[in-house]
Amino acid sequence: MKPDKLTLSCEFFPPRTEKGRDNLRQAYEQLKTLNPAFFSVTFGAGGSTQENTLDTVVEIQQRGEYDAAPHLSCITSDKAMLRNLLQQYQQHGIQRIVALRGDRPSGFGSGAAGDLEYASELVQFIREETGDHFHIEVAAYPEFHPQATSAQADLEFFRQKVAAGADSAITQYFYNPDAYARFLDNCAKMGIDIPIVPGIMPISNYQQLARFSDGCGAEIPRWLRWRLQDFGDDLASLQAYGVEMVARLCQDLLDLGAPGLHFYTLNKADSVLNIAKQLNLR
Repeated sequence: MKPDKLTLSCEFFPPRTEKGRDNLRQAYEQLKTLNPAFFSVTFGAGGSTQENTLDTVVEIQQRGEYDAAPHLSCITSDKAMLRNLLQQYQQHGIQRIVALRGDRPSGFGSGAAGDLEYASELVQFIREETGDHFHIEVAAYPEFHPQATSAQADLEFFRQKVAAGADSAITQYFYNPDAYARFLDNCAKMGIDIPIVPGIMPISNYQQLARFSDGCGAEIPRWLRWRLQDFGDDLASLQAYGVEMVARLCQDLLDLGAPGLHFYTLNKADSVLNIAKQLNLR
């Protein structure tokens, strides 16, 4: 059954062109009909999209309709830059941050690529600089981080982020609800009791999904890969199946007690709205 209070949220990436900005604004107008708790905006390492993140977050926040939540990554970021961003976000009334380690850009070795190396250090830094001003979201990995040395080590890293001051977590996307159930059980055994919201990736293009999943370590079950491949170039049928399959996944997660759903929108609204319609979330 659904929890008493279901929190929906949607993630955008910062556009780089005027057409991209128009597309994002259109997606925002459509997705706000879901009455989300917030819209998050991703953050590129090495300066690739950092300025666009700030601009996009401020534009959403200044509309005065829904909260904006910038992603903040410690990889390649020094403390002075992070401090400056935190101050700017405070000045613009931002009250929620998604604190991440971030992906290591190509060309960086295994050593530290900034003043802070781990997300737990970033969470601690935000708390030291701003106290309780921000609600801090962190990442969680039900199928474990692709760079984790062991399942237990990955859980320990998550526990450290919570101990540093995280308020809640958003998971990497996945398509096996059992992975989420096991993750919740393991967290409970470690005394972790913050809300853990599953991240939901709609399925609209198999090749794109396979590329994303291979890069981030999210598993596409073998049965699902084969089923999606069977559609070939018939995108309309693939997308209809994707809506049905992901809506069923979402219902399974809500039945497990998930406190909400976080949609990775890829700056598109149609699939998310169709999933929400099947779940009667409007």
